[in-house]
Amino acid sequence: MTKAELVERICCVKGAENLSKKAAGEVCDALWDEVKKAIKKDRKFGYPGFGTFTVRKRKARTGRNPQTGEKIQIKPSKTVGFKPAPAFKDAL
Repeated sequence: MTKAELVERICCVKGAENLSKKAAGEVCDALWDEVKKAIKKDRKFGYPGFGTFTVRKRKARTGRNPQTGEKIQIKPSKTVGFKPAPAFKDAL
């Protein structure tokens, strides 16, 4: 699903028929901005019935340049992991 498809579906939700696509897009942008801020600040964001986003650390490791085959050292980094809630997982 793309952002445009999500905005379209939000506009079709019962009770939100009068919401413009522009306003729905702004709501989506604001929602994800707040989720990003929460993850950055608290290192965790959970939504009941959906799941939890957490910051995960990756260790430094040795990789390989695919063009030359040369070994390279990859620095440690952070990423975001997602663990679905049991209700969401069961619905799949």
